[in-house]
Amino acid sequence: MAKCKTIFVCSECGNESGKWLGKCPACNSWNTFYEQKIIENKNSNVKLSDKSENVPQKLNSYIAKETIRTSTGFSELDRVLGGGLVKGSLVLLGGEPGIGKSTLILQICDKVNGDGKVLYVSGEESAEQIKMRADRLGINNEDILFLGETDIDIVNQAIINVNPKLVIIDSIQTMYSEEISAAAGSVSQVREITSQVMKVCKSKGITTIIIGHVTKEGNIAGPRVLEHMVDTVLYLEGERYFSYRILRGVKNRFGSTNEIGMFEMREEGMCEILNPSDILISERDDNPAGSCIVSAMEGTRPILVELQALTSQTVFGLPKRTANGIDYNRLALLIAVLEKKAGLMLGSQDVYLNVVGGLKINEPSIDLGIMMVVASIYKNIAIPKDMVVIGEVGLTGEVRRINLIEKRLKEAEKLGFKTCIIPESNKKVLKEKYKLDIIGVKNVNEAMKRIGIK
Repeated sequence: MAKCKTIFVCSECGNESGKWLGKCPACNSWNTFYEQKIIENKNSNVKLSDKSENVPQKLNSYIAKETIRTSTGFSELDRVLGGGLVKGSLVLLGGEPGIGKSTLILQICDKVNGDGKVLYVSGEESAEQIKMRADRLGINNEDILFLGETDIDIVNQAIINVNPKLVIIDSIQTMYSEEISAAAGSVSQVREITSQVMKVCKSKGITTIIIGHVTKEGNIAGPRVLEHMVDTVLYLEGERYFSYRILRGVKNRFGSTNEIGMFEMREEGMCEILNPSDILISERDDNPAGSCIVSAMEGTRPILVELQALTSQTVFGLPKRTANGIDYNRLALLIAVLEKKAGLMLGSQDVYLNVVGGLKINEPSIDLGIMMVVASIYKNIAIPKDMVVIGEVGLTGEVRRINLIEKRLKEAEKLGFKTCIIPESNKKVLKEKYKLDIIGVKNVNEAMKRIGIK
């Protein structure tokens, strides 16, 4: 007879304990132990020969099945997914509360109209609340079935009976299983429920989208093991006071993990932005000092964004550095290079940097743009409005080569820019001809002279 044993496992390092501990003795993490039940079978002395044989075979002998995809109706989302939703895949959509996850999912349910039934399972909202949102978004799909339930056994039975093409679970933290004694939303509950849903949907070939809330640290609430269990992990990001939303692919077994899709939250719901660069720089009418256009790659897509900088005399003798949209440490490093290699006395200046549009960029190709925009506001000399600055900067002030330069130049050319400053090493290997005036620079001082700051 099977015997059930309870252990506690650290979600950070996997350390096991017979009782719950507030602090893990192995990795010193706090509040990371979660309950896990293990079923021990006393009749486990079965000979290996009695079990069914599963003989290893050559990989080349297997025939790969054709991947069947379904369009979500959003070209931006399809690109992030690698071409659409894969049949039988399990997708995890995470994001902060109120960011627009349920709105986007409901619009996807409407877009698959005529392709099969859609089962929308909600443990947070009632049918009346979902219907009110659907009416506001103009959704009128007769194939959408709603189930307001939190018991995973009832949900699994409904999936088997309906056999839909798409299943939505909103959200995974509200579901519970009677087999686990922990409360709904706990680590053990979330893991067990995801495992059950995966078994049912994989066996039936049903595409499933699970919605998960994000904690203050930016992780999916519950165990990180969730991200290892599912096929695709998507994060919906955005600032609370901005209408733009970025859908970022963190994991994807059927496509690239570096793609992003841009949306705008409007009254009629989520609207995809097909040309983010044009939107992000559309309000740049005049040409003040402290403004610069840079090119950043998000997956395979080049995006032109505006950087703004401001310097002011520090009051207390301790200069302040504030970065919004880029890494603070990166800004401090680049300011130090400006002081040492370009001779700008920024030790007595407070420096503020902002990425317009609420975007967050970690790519090093905007290094040169950051330095030029800071030098521009410090010298009170405007950078030409039709110029794009691209390049990574090293600690010795050299401008280093970047990747995918051709795509960046084509995007700048398409939006009507006339001049582009790039690393000299990139300019030497250019094969195509552009309408842009391409200027290659080797170091920071040369870039400042070309712009006219120094």
